[in-house]
Amino acid sequence: MLQRLKKPDPLIVLIILAVIIAVIAPARGNFADIFGQLTNVAIALLFFLYGARLSTQEALNGLKHWRLHLTILAFTFVVYPLIGIALRPLTAVISHDMYLGILFLTLVPSTVQSSVAFTSIAKGNVAGAIVSASASNLVGVIITPLLVMFLMGTGGGVHIDTSVFGEIALLLLAPFVLGQLTRRWVGKVAQSKATKVVDRGSIAMVVYSAFSKGVVDGIWSSISLWDLAFLVVFAAAFVAFMLWLTRTVSQKMGFNRADTIAIEFCGSKKSLATGLPMASVIFASGGASLGLLILPLMIYHQVQLMMCSWLAARYAQCPST
Repeated sequence: MLQRLKKPDPLIVLIILAVIIAVIAPARGNFADIFGQLTNVAIALLFFLYGARLSTQEALNGLKHWRLHLTILAFTFVVYPLIGIALRPLTAVISHDMYLGILFLTLVPSTVQSSVAFTSIAKGNVAGAIVSASASNLVGVIITPLLVMFLMGTGGGVHIDTSVFGEIALLLLAPFVLGQLTRRWVGKVAQSKATKVVDRGSIAMVVYSAFSKGVVDGIWSSISLWDLAFLVVFAAAFVAFMLWLTRTVSQKMGFNRADTIAIEFCGSKKSLATGLPMASVIFASGGASLGLLILPLMIYHQVQLMMCSWLAARYAQCPST
């Protein structure tokens, strides 16, 4: 324990550095566009390495594990929204728009890249995590707008660009399949430290991009210090509760350690990468401020990465945990 305190987890250090750099020198204009493309390349490379590292049999087993996938989808699109509804009394201490932002974060899909990365670092079921997290985003393209219409009262006129399906397939599934096909040639490279480097690097790049966008758009200067402090504390408590809940329920359902880790990391996260584009389309016609609606999700996203990076490192160092 003392040794771990003396030597902090590299991923946490990278995330903190990414946030600091984003505040001091956020990505703007052409650089932001170029960096966004580089981030996509890093994510695609990560999933290529995942594909090359996994045997075909492991990938097929991940696809067939329906109990795992249904459990993660239930946490993402049933448990989270129910908690979001139950949090309505928070309007006594925060604005209605901010509560709608919290409710919206409970309706978006799970992350893909970081969920799989943390599952990999923690030595969990990576194949199952890839399938579940990808399915969450594909299903979320349909379910999230429906949940928003039903629970947030946005009414009709909601359209989600079907290109999202193609983007997910191109960015995540295609590199994974390519990695599977070229496994005999690049398998040893994927088994090396290269995957861990890309794991951590791609997460840091996503954090920098997301935080930069918030700085450039002026979201951080449009809220009070109290609101910001409340959201940070709330996000930390919410993430901790969901990590505990997903772990406890999966253990009681009889899942093994690897599956429990996949459920914990896939079932406790929310995707900023998917949530932001959805919010810009769903709430384009006005009403609440888009900045306030996405702020809870942005903060939750940063907090979940920091907390889960620590937890993943702990699991990796203590296999019996």
